[in-house]
Amino acid sequence: MSGTSSDLPFAEFIDDYFAECDEHLTLARQCLLALEGSVGNPHLDANVVNDLFRSFHSIKGLSAMVGVREAESLAHQMESYLSALRRLRITLTKTGFETLLKGVAALEQVIAARQEYAAPPSIEAISARLGELLRSEISPAAPSASAPHQAERPIDSASKSPDALPNKRRQWTIVFSPSREASARGLNVNTVRERLKHVGEVISATPSVGTDGKISFRFVLASDEHESTFDEWRQDGLAVSLAEGLTAPAAVPQEGRHEINEAAREVSPSRLMPSNVVRVDLERLDELMRLVGDLVVSRSRLQQELERVGGSGGRHESRALDEINHAMERQLRDLREGLMRVRLVPIGEIFARMHFVVRDLIGDQGKQASLLIRGETTEIDKFLVERMMDPLLHLVRNAISHGLETPDERRAAGKPPAGRLELRASANGETIQIELEDDGRGIDRNTVLRRAREAGLVPATIVALDDASLLDVLCSPGFSTRDEADRASGRGVGMAVVRSTVEELGGTILLETEPGMGTRFSIQLPLTLAIADSLIVEVAGQLYAVPQVAVREVLKLQPADLTTMENNELIRHRDTVLPLVRLSELFGKPMRRDGAFHALVVGFGLSGLAIGVERVVGLREIVVRALNDPLIRVPGISGATELGDGRVVLILDTAQLVRTFCRRSASSERNDSGMQRPRTIGTSASS
Repeated sequence: MSGTSSDLPFAEFIDDYFAECDEHLTLARQCLLALEGSVGNPHLDANVVNDLFRSFHSIKGLSAMVGVREAESLAHQMESYLSALRRLRITLTKTGFETLLKGVAALEQVIAARQEYAAPPSIEAISARLGELLRSEISPAAPSASAPHQAERPIDSASKSPDALPNKRRQWTIVFSPSREASARGLNVNTVRERLKHVGEVISATPSVGTDGKISFRFVLASDEHESTFDEWRQDGLAVSLAEGLTAPAAVPQEGRHEINEAAREVSPSRLMPSNVVRVDLERLDELMRLVGDLVVSRSRLQQELERVGGSGGRHESRALDEINHAMERQLRDLREGLMRVRLVPIGEIFARMHFVVRDLIGDQGKQASLLIRGETTEIDKFLVERMMDPLLHLVRNAISHGLETPDERRAAGKPPAGRLELRASANGETIQIELEDDGRGIDRNTVLRRAREAGLVPATIVALDDASLLDVLCSPGFSTRDEADRASGRGVGMAVVRSTVEELGGTILLETEPGMGTRFSIQLPLTLAIADSLIVEVAGQLYAVPQVAVREVLKLQPADLTTMENNELIRHRDTVLPLVRLSELFGKPMRRDGAFHALVVGFGLSGLAIGVERVVGLREIVVRALNDPLIRVPGISGATELGDGRVVLILDTAQLVRTFCRRSASSERNDSGMQRPRTIGTSASS
């Protein structure tokens, strides 16, 4: 399949289709997780089953509207199976539950293929399995699930029985054809539906594509209103007519009417409360953030000018302007924070998917494990959520493949047969912390060290790896502790992708592991990337910006505070020792060594480092402009920004600076010993 969505008659709806399907699939996964503990129980949670039914019913209707037939067919079959569950004609078995899981995965693949204009995957196997389940599990005396009872026929795909209509009501056909002109007047399919509900009962709503390629919606309405009620609707472009061939239905017994109405309400979308959610494309929010960034720069320029005017003796005349400037500063910060809140989504969006990854992998590897999730309501920028999907997926796979033992191995070690994985998230100011911890075997440092030596990643003089060096080796491209690749790991790309992605997002990753006890990965990320509070520092007359989230502490030092050991400068800091690297030396610039200077403490644990600068100019709110061109990207520089006076300032990548210093130190040690260092710890694709 090729082409673009703009070539299709439903192009204006296709983006909404993908967004809504993603929401329904997310809800379906949550419902399936809630049902897992009820497998084999004849009495399921009716609310959960109904929510699951509605999700597949909605996907079926949406897929029919945009012509994704494979998704429509599969969703219909899953809907039929759930219909039998709702009617208590079958019990949810383990096989049935696993089939529903595979059905959700297949639906996601079909919809993703449509989004990428690729050929859809085959659904024959899962469709056949669903059919077998319905035939084998429903008793012969029970009504067939493939022909559901009239009362439970979906309201948006087929008409109700005339017996379900209130007595003495006539049926009307209303056809609405969306257009840009109608949309400009506030007339769309949702507002039409609301109009209909105010004058009667919507019996069906069927989308169709005409011979001219335009989409339209045909509603059937039961109403006792006079025909003149619809005159204004015709003026709005709606085609209204009395449904042909339909007569006024006979009265329905009160008991039967109650049952029919209750069944209809179970599946009717009209049960949902009016939504106050507006979907906005992330690119539009990015554009708004860029505009806010421009305003931040303009306000900074205004402040620079006010300071210049005030310094020339006219300060008393600019007091009113100062007040306006400060008010604009507060308003811009509020605007920025408000826009950020729009971009924030719960990180549970990706956490919930990990349940299915764990289930899939432990089944393949004969292991047992449970995943505990904490802090799933923690909010993070939507862009970061999407970028962190693959890194978290790699970490979970590695934890199961490398970290967790088999049940027999765990029993022999005095552990419960089922392993434990815990995925946590928490927010702290302008940063978010994500942790993945397992109670497995831990990482074998000796095996990693041996493999690293064979690959030329560490010199023979290195006899042990601390946690920081261990992480550097694991994140080296192509490194793996396995000889053969499987579904979960072994290709030597997973951890390299994890760290490179985290650092591209302005974050850091740490590793803690203990043999026989387990492993914990900790990832720290900024809440957003577009606008950030940063320290402006000066080195050899050049200004640089350092993101505030990367700086643990700022120290003011005197030459007497330094200790020199083996040509390295060290400082004492909180009962420990930190190596000092002068930024001027890293960038090849002169820096005077007499007099006081400042040091920025970055990194954690054994990766901690003090970066020496001549002075800290101040704290500024900067607009981050990434350097995406590979020809101008430099290790240690993550982007650039503009100050209020028009000067362009480079933004430092502190994580890369730490690794650069470590590589230079290790290389220096190797050269001093008369040996050539083939590669260095922590070599990454970007360096």
